[in-house]
Amino acid sequence: MLIEVRDLAKIYTGKRGLLQTSFAVEKGELIAIVGHNGAGKSTLLKMLSSWIIPDSGEVVVAGINLENRMALVRKIGFVPETPNLFDFFSVEYNFKLFARLFQIPFSRIEEILQEFNLLTYRHNKVQVLSKGLKQRVSIGRSLLADPPVLLFDEPTSGLDFEMTKEVYRLLKSTHASGKTILFTSHRPEEIKTLATRIMLLHQGSLVFDGPPQEYFQSKIYENLYA
Repeated sequence: MLIEVRDLAKIYTGKRGLLQTSFAVEKGELIAIVGHNGAGKSTLLKMLSSWIIPDSGEVVVAGINLENRMALVRKIGFVPETPNLFDFFSVEYNFKLFARLFQIPFSRIEEILQEFNLLTYRHNKVQVLSKGLKQRVSIGRSLLADPPVLLFDEPTSGLDFEMTKEVYRLLKSTHASGKTILFTSHRPEEIKTLATRIMLLHQGSLVFDGPPQEYFQSKIYENLYA
């Protein structure tokens, strides 16, 4: 297994967070994590990416325990719902900062700029870019260290139709290159288009884990979303 999650939990004061959750992920899966607001979706991704520390449980990615944060950052790329970029710096300089952090050669930046059609914008400050372009930069940055696992929190939130299609294309091509992807989503059409497996969180608990066809025909989907 590429990822093993055992009894992972995070409880916030005054709200549920994520209860004890366990699952495993094989290499090459493309998993949609779904559920209503507050179900624990973003909390789960943030724990897997070491953005927040769980209250209990264990996560092992490619043989590395979640507690070994410095080693894990090269195994997981995380794209938050709101791009976590330095707005007053250029696209290229944002990449250089993270390349230095991960000790990645600058030649890798050129590859990312070309692959994500960002050469035209390399000297533009992030603050002047559209949300769609910021998302493209954020995805490119997550791939700088060439991690085997990518996490996307609502990757098409707030994007127009054309930019949504572009993000779909990027996710599909990234998955086709051999990456394992987990993403959160509220959009049924997005889940049907992208996912090979669906995990449904409800009130902090994992209540469904299976293929898309089974999910959309299930009673639990009907009861929660019909």
